[in-house]
Amino acid sequence: MGENHNRANHQIVIDGPCRNGSGCFDDDGRVKRTGSFWTASAHIITAVIGSGVLSLAWAIAQLGWIAGPAVMLLFSIVTYYTSSLLTECYRTSDPVSGKRNYTYTHAVGSILGGYKVKVCGFIQYLNLFGVSIGYTIAASMSMMTIRRSNCLHNSGGKKPCHMSSNPYMIIFGVTQILLSQIPDFDQLWWLSILAAIMSFTYSTIGLALGIAKVIGISFDTIHASKRLPDRVCGAEHSDNTHFDWAGIGTFRGSLTGISIGTVTQAQKIWRSFRALGDIAFAYSFSMILIEIQDTLKSPPAEAKTMRKATKLSIAVTTVFYMLCGCMGYASFGDFAPENLLTGFGNPFWLVDIANAAIIIHLVGAYQVFCQPIFTFIEKWATRRWPESKIITKEFEIPVPIWGYCPYKLNLFRSVWRSVFVMLTTLISMLLPFFSDVVGILGALGFWPLTVYFPVEMYIEQKKISKWSSRWICLKTLSLACLMISIVAATGSIAGVILDLKVYKPFKSTY
Repeated sequence: MGENHNRANHQIVIDGPCRNGSGCFDDDGRVKRTGSFWTASAHIITAVIGSGVLSLAWAIAQLGWIAGPAVMLLFSIVTYYTSSLLTECYRTSDPVSGKRNYTYTHAVGSILGGYKVKVCGFIQYLNLFGVSIGYTIAASMSMMTIRRSNCLHNSGGKKPCHMSSNPYMIIFGVTQILLSQIPDFDQLWWLSILAAIMSFTYSTIGLALGIAKVIGISFDTIHASKRLPDRVCGAEHSDNTHFDWAGIGTFRGSLTGISIGTVTQAQKIWRSFRALGDIAFAYSFSMILIEIQDTLKSPPAEAKTMRKATKLSIAVTTVFYMLCGCMGYASFGDFAPENLLTGFGNPFWLVDIANAAIIIHLVGAYQVFCQPIFTFIEKWATRRWPESKIITKEFEIPVPIWGYCPYKLNLFRSVWRSVFVMLTTLISMLLPFFSDVVGILGALGFWPLTVYFPVEMYIEQKKISKWSSRWICLKTLSLACLMISIVAATGSIAGVILDLKVYKPFKSTY
């Protein structure tokens, strides 16, 4: 993967004892990695606790009090187990001194080889590309929700406050063009920590509002002439001078999920399938696990640190997922919204804070998921045209706040990353319902990226005998997850078909 030019690409100007020594470089010639247990945990939490946490109440509503939490717990266990297997694949042969694999696709190529590396690369980068589009749409929706919430509040709910999401997608895109100029994954640690804090912020607010609604606390604090309707995002309301949370102090929901009558039998089946996809996608981060592990310093061995970070991160996210999903379902029952925050009208300022936190989180999460794509294309271009100055030459630009480390501007990197962001923004504006398509990508990506390839690489690395009890268990796990992915993808495809019936290009006014 271009090891001959790794040092040239990654060397930085350093004063002090490292200037002429080898202490500044790792065993592969790259600048010494500085990532730790905490930075890895921040990267994982940023990737896992996405805005998808807000749809878990809806997912549990489709499955009910028994199946909903059980499925969520099952996915957390499977994700942790397969991620632990994947951490063993960062180095080939030996977990301490073996050859490093810098990316997920590199690991597949090094251990499995053949056509599998091409299949893996296609699925991984298609999935990451889809996630970047979904995050653009989600961020614009949160921006629009803040604007609409304040419009409804100021008008006392008398104005419809229709608006287009396109300007907000453009704002998000411009922000990402600027942040995409950060060269390496390792330099995103501060953005990941900020994004992780924001994810806890909006999740906590959604959880607190759900608990308050269940136990009967009212936020009836706004003058009658300024009251909001119960559902900020467009629900019908009969009296703008009266606000009340229907069902305050009621623990809602049923053991089997949304009842027949509220939806048809066929709708319940499709919704249940889609709920599986939503939960599977909420836990998917394996496609960037190797890239995160490549930021870690050693000793201790990278695999050891990464396993600890994975255990903490998945435990934390599962607790939050359970609390937010279950309390949201308890609050709204069969009518749990796809975005939990849209179910609360007051206090509108608190809901605005939560949506602002979502926006900041998605800004960071977008970068975390796009860095592997950036790196892949840039390394490919360097191998393809090693003599091109446009691709390889870097111009040092002094940045006072960075001290001895000037910013290195590369023309190809700046142009390519800007074009990528513009493309994802354009597609988001063209297909504002793309979240359902991302659900398909998540469902299809869960089995190969989270289960199949980690299992196959682990079997190959550890030389597990065919038809041994451990081999049979690992293969059975892989087959079971394949069935779940197929079912989840079917539900998401049904959602896309419904979206296409009312689809209008670039028409994203709400």
